[in-house]
Amino acid sequence: MRISPDEWIIAQWQGISLNATVLFTWAVMAILVAVSWAITARLSEGEKVSRWQVMLEVIVTSIRDQIAEIGAGRPGRYLPFIGTLFLFIAVSNLLMIVPGYTAPTASLSTTVALALCVLVAVPVFAVSERGVGGYLRGYLRPNAVMLPFNIIAELSRTIALAVRLYGNVMSGTVIAGILISVAPFFFPVLMQLLGLLTGFIQAYIFAVLAMVYIASAERARPLGEAQDDDAPHDNDKGD
Repeated sequence: MRISPDEWIIAQWQGISLNATVLFTWAVMAILVAVSWAITARLSEGEKVSRWQVMLEVIVTSIRDQIAEIGAGRPGRYLPFIGTLFLFIAVSNLLMIVPGYTAPTASLSTTVALALCVLVAVPVFAVSERGVGGYLRGYLRPNAVMLPFNIIAELSRTIALAVRLYGNVMSGTVIAGILISVAPFFFPVLMQLLGLLTGFIQAYIFAVLAMVYIASAERARPLGEAQDDDAPHDNDKGD
């Protein structure tokens, strides 16, 4: 039984290996691009809209509302990044019902890559909101003694994101393999249903935590700096 899709080598050519992690990652990306293009190419503003457009609007609206509930003043600003994270992880996990498919999120390399995206996104959004100086001063809160601890906290939560997603997906795969070996005619159906639920939950948790980290970095203020998070922004008009 393969614990990680990295161990499944699909093809080799002149020392270059193509494993299941890379193959299925590109497959998930291709599916997301193809489906989004097919739906958005036929968008309608009239009375008659397709079921696919309704589904897309429900997904986008739900993600946008969840971002707003976390405390982000302009959810449209974060929607592309957070929405992409959620959809990629969700589709990667939900496709486990397809025979022969292995979720790329069961690979530590994939979850680390996703966590690194969050690690980069946090300062990018924070700097665009508060400026370089305002963001860096946040590491000195409440005083300069906390600098190393704040840096460690930044790195540790990135590691936690990667390990949490990897551990949950990988453990589910291992448990499924054990149960299938015990009762191959009964447990597979239950594990498939459970996998659909847990896969969606893991995507939701990862996206929510990423948004929480970004929002906390943007809303943090050095001591003595006024906070006016409820003040309207010019860009809010577009959202």
